[in-house]
Amino acid sequence: MKNPVTNLDLPVHDLGRVDYLPTFQAMKEFGLQPPPDEREQLWLCEHPPVFTLGLAGRPEHVLAPGDIPVVATDRGGQVTYHGPGQVVAYPLIDLKARPYFVKEYVHRLEEAVIRTLADLGVTGHRVAGAPGIYVRLDDPFSHAVLLQKPQHRAPGSPAPQPDFTGLGKIAALGIKVSNHRAYHGVALNVAMDLEPFSRINPCGYAGLPTVDLSTMGVSVTWDDAARQLATHLTRLLAA
Repeated sequence: MKNPVTNLDLPVHDLGRVDYLPTFQAMKEFGLQPPPDEREQLWLCEHPPVFTLGLAGRPEHVLAPGDIPVVATDRGGQVTYHGPGQVVAYPLIDLKARPYFVKEYVHRLEEAVIRTLADLGVTGHRVAGAPGIYVRLDDPFSHAVLLQKPQHRAPGSPAPQPDFTGLGKIAALGIKVSNHRAYHGVALNVAMDLEPFSRINPCGYAGLPTVDLSTMGVSVTWDDAARQLATHLTRLLAA
């Protein structure tokens, strides 16, 4: 593990390109027994090609994995793909030390992605009932409000059926909370080979388009996108 790349409240570590399974195991171990001098961290990394299947994941959503491994994991959600050119951010934090609960935590993770995209001129959107961040396929730079209704899930209401009309997914989200400690996180598509997404039903939704910044004409390096995302995460997740 490299030295922290920022000096903010949440120490940030750039792991580089690392295999998914040992990283997943290391996250769990950190959550169970964090070092006494550094109880929280934010890990930034990218993974070699891998499909991960969350606790709610159904094997039939993995359509044709081919030579890409499928790894069962303990985060929430369905199946997603990780690969080179994607910024993966894993906040390993103690929610008990914060004045917000899990739903607000998820909202802040999404907000960090939205602000990162805004830095690059792209407008990110939430879709009620479908965690993650989405962009307009016809005009990802438009600030117009989505036509989808409802746009937000009312507290206590059942999850609405998501409406992805005209949208593509640019960031996936999945977390696990155990004994108030959260791990897993968000993945932002920067400049990827998007073909593997066609081998799955992304997040369990058949035909859901997946996009990255590169295919929208936004030129940004992995390092710069990771730095911007880390900056927004450390500010929004402050204890």
